[in-house]
Amino acid sequence: MSDNRIVNVGLVQTRCTSDAALNMATAVKGIREAAAKGANIVCLQELFTSLYFCDKEDYAPFKLAEAIPGTSTDILQPIAKELGVVIIASLFEKRTEGLYHNTAAVIDADGSYLGKYRKMHIPDDPAYYEKFYFTPGDLGFKSFTTKFGKLGVLICWDQWYPEAARLTALTGAEILFYPTAIGWADGEEASVNKKQHDAWETIQRSHAIANGIPVVSVNRVGHEGNQTFWGGSFVAGNQGEILFKASHDKEEVNVVPVDLSKSDATRMHWPFLRDRRIDAYSDITKRFID
Repeated sequence: MSDNRIVNVGLVQTRCTSDAALNMATAVKGIREAAAKGANIVCLQELFTSLYFCDKEDYAPFKLAEAIPGTSTDILQPIAKELGVVIIASLFEKRTEGLYHNTAAVIDADGSYLGKYRKMHIPDDPAYYEKFYFTPGDLGFKSFTTKFGKLGVLICWDQWYPEAARLTALTGAEILFYPTAIGWADGEEASVNKKQHDAWETIQRSHAIANGIPVVSVNRVGHEGNQTFWGGSFVAGNQGEILFKASHDKEEVNVVPVDLSKSDATRMHWPFLRDRRIDAYSDITKRFID
């Protein structure tokens, strides 16, 4: 009898529009397509119900925010139950008047709402003015026990921080998911674009290596504002190897088998968790060591 624990991961990479209902319909179609291809867990891209509004500071997008659980989870929970899939849904959360988060909801395969992760690292760069909209997460780094395994969720800018991946892995996550919205600025040189994309992919593959668990990143495609989202959604195995990579410019729904049982052997041969010097890391909580 095989000891493999194969989990089929669905990646829904799409374009978004200004029509929230259409975006949700596109996402639902993608979930159904992924399930038909055998997906057990389906991850949607960051803020999939809208255009990426953080490219400028404007009060109008606050009208897009919703409670979690709320309107979107009410739509997705019955679909998760019907199809028997876990759904990771990145949403614009309105916590209360004047308090908003960039949040991922996790729905189990029986349709139950398991909880949420609030994006911890909030960027503030040209075309990514997220600090104007989002309060940093306060739920910490966490994992969710689903029918198909214990998964960790981080969001976009979180993916540049090894601390986030490590702390999520230390909660027992067997696989990391990164709903994402990242692209190339109009008019940038091709060489710069390539360096940016390569860095983005490399840092996430490094999280897989350092923690001995697979990593899944789901990005959007299409031109919005002054940038083109570069797609490239991918799955890295627990040694950082690329198991699958999507195109840079096409809407795609892909399902990738991932063997969660490989992590134990990997961690035995590359015992990074065993050899961590937790007695020597207190300075990591400082902004800078002067």
